[in-house]
Amino acid sequence: MKGKDLRPVVSFLENNLKERIISEARDIMCKLGIEIHNERILTLLADHGARVDKNTQKIFFTQSLIDKAIAATPHSFKLYDILGNESVDLSGFNVNFTPGSAAIYYLDGSTRTVRKPTTTDYIRYAKLMSKMKNIASQSTAMIPSDVHEKISDSYRLYLNLLYCEKPVVTGAFTIEAFEIMKNLQLAIRGTKENLKAKPLTVFSCCPTSPLKWSKVTSQNLIDCSAYSIPVEYIAMPLSGFMSPVTIVGTLVQHTAETLSGLVISQMFNPGTPVLYGGSPAFFDVRYETTPMGSIATMMIDCAYNEIGKYLGIPTQAYIGLTDAKSLDVQAGFETATGATLAALAGINNISGPGMIDFESCISLEKLVIDNEICGTMLRLVNGIEPKEDFPSLPIFEELLRDKHLLIADHTRKYFKGEDYLPGNVINRANRSRWEEDGSLTEWDRATREIEKQLKSYQPTRLAENIQSDLIELMSAEAHKFGMNELPKRD
Repeated sequence: MKGKDLRPVVSFLENNLKERIISEARDIMCKLGIEIHNERILTLLADHGARVDKNTQKIFFTQSLIDKAIAATPHSFKLYDILGNESVDLSGFNVNFTPGSAAIYYLDGSTRTVRKPTTTDYIRYAKLMSKMKNIASQSTAMIPSDVHEKISDSYRLYLNLLYCEKPVVTGAFTIEAFEIMKNLQLAIRGTKENLKAKPLTVFSCCPTSPLKWSKVTSQNLIDCSAYSIPVEYIAMPLSGFMSPVTIVGTLVQHTAETLSGLVISQMFNPGTPVLYGGSPAFFDVRYETTPMGSIATMMIDCAYNEIGKYLGIPTQAYIGLTDAKSLDVQAGFETATGATLAALAGINNISGPGMIDFESCISLEKLVIDNEICGTMLRLVNGIEPKEDFPSLPIFEELLRDKHLLIADHTRKYFKGEDYLPGNVINRANRSRWEEDGSLTEWDRATREIEKQLKSYQPTRLAENIQSDLIELMSAEAHKFGMNELPKRD
């Protein structure tokens, strides 16, 4: 590779190993079958030549059906913000970051204790996300506890769309929630055709390990396909617990579970945009936990990303997050290790910023710190290339003549782009300057940064009539579940 094509890359699998893993996974799909609890999908796949055992609700795929689905899958797609502007390019080795999703706890920065999140917390998050320049899309990051649980999926998306212009990675825990979540998107795009042309969201759809799709998640797959709404398959095999203990064995299972979702999507609506994703983990039997900061977990993520790319499908992973309970050394170590590996592997959508404690808790302080880690990684993957460095003699003559290059034209031209210059969250001053500035800790700097960014927040440019439509849709949905009004905002 030459010039800008020279990109640093990390890889774990040789092609012959990828091919063997895919072959073994296909064998499992065809001979052991995949359990799918959805009569409509059983009929659909039977019509396409798969063998169905209705007693066990198992589908036995065929090799030609799998080939047909892979051939129908787009090699890339893009996401667009609420105004219709292109925002995220999910192709090749392009890297984009997204916060983790669906946290049930919130690390309150003012008390440094964990509690259930509220609407106020969510709005602060959405506003802050609009200011995170290195995190390309937002997510439905936490579950507000002050609304009925039946509307918690749609309510999260509703707040995202009201307070931040970025596209959204989201998902539904029920079949019924899809309808209102789709209607919120149609209120913005206007028509089904416009939504297909400019996707606004990605839906996470999760098979159940081992080798099963529930009625809810499989229905979410075909509901998204019907509207060409992109989905990301989030297979979650747990090495040594719900999948083989070896990384290769877990990859075989992850491949079978993901490809089965791919066949469902593409047989229902060929050409549906998808991400080859997941959230596997190497199960820690000592504590019965699913560590996202485990190096084996990260290696599985990077390796299945290679398999997805080998199949020509854009990729996603939950990586670059931590199992730590606070903003400590472990949080920094696990987050930076995962983010570095993910960026070098070229995972197209990296889900993780802001998350701690096994994806169960979000911290706004960590989100602003992670924004700087993301910026660092985006610089890293740009690699090294000459920038008016040859011939070298003139610049070295200038250095020897002037005794420095601080104000040289070459320095002024390339200083800001050659390194990533983080904001105030990262301290690069010497000790005396740091002490003069108040000897602030990382917590202090992150807290200060949050308040600074929120003060400069600008409301979205979404037309007022569309905002009114969103409010009307959400209020009507809340009424269905006994809520006379939605929680107060601002």
